[in-house]
Amino acid sequence: MAARWRGLILPGVLTLLALAVLLSLSAWQFSRKEWKEALLARIEARIDAEPVPLPPEADWPAWRAENDEYRPVVVQGRFLHDREVLVHGNTPRDEHGRVGAGYYVLTPLVRPDGSIVIVNRGFVPLVNRDPATRAAGQVEGEVVVRGVMREPQERGWFVPADDPARGEWFTRDPAAIAAAFGLSRVAPFIVEADGTPNPGGLPLGGLTRVSFPNNHLEYALTWLGLAIGLVGVFVAFAIRRLKGKT
Repeated sequence: MAARWRGLILPGVLTLLALAVLLSLSAWQFSRKEWKEALLARIEARIDAEPVPLPPEADWPAWRAENDEYRPVVVQGRFLHDREVLVHGNTPRDEHGRVGAGYYVLTPLVRPDGSIVIVNRGFVPLVNRDPATRAAGQVEGEVVVRGVMREPQERGWFVPADDPARGEWFTRDPAAIAAAFGLSRVAPFIVEADGTPNPGGLPLGGLTRVSFPNNHLEYALTWLGLAIGLVGVFVAFAIRRLKGKT
């Protein structure tokens, strides 16, 4: 009988390790569910509000995504088109599930006081990488931009590093853009332009994503179910082992 108990040690240890992993994954998905629900509630509460003036530069150090992201704003200034950045990206899926490859045009906007905010003006297809192909949209002089504030885009595990020297950008990061062009007094957030048409039709604005899938509860229950199933399998195995049937 003692030998049968000893024969359960290794399977028991492996089962506990696997159980710990499955329960951790389930707990992580429950945590992600709470985060996603808070995000969706934040977007819903802010996205349809009336635009307000962009926060003054003195308030920028206190800017936090949880307090200010997706808040509609209006900002006035002059675009620095010679320092625009084209970030690789895709349009949101249409009703047929199709996406379009191209770039998001991020352009510094100098406000009357000299401070700068990076504006995501919208999307252009691959064939319109060269500004000369969308010259009408390179508006000069004072402009008024309406949009929403967005936090810098985080770089994922599989996102390549930006290469400013070659003009290859993969993240929407105002600090990186400022560093690449030697800009100072740059806002720590981005203003994502609304759908107000640009001359010539490009860039295409108004592509702010405001709906996100929330499948975390299903994922959490799946991991939890696997954990319960694992325990059941081990218990069945242990009973058979102790009865001398294996």
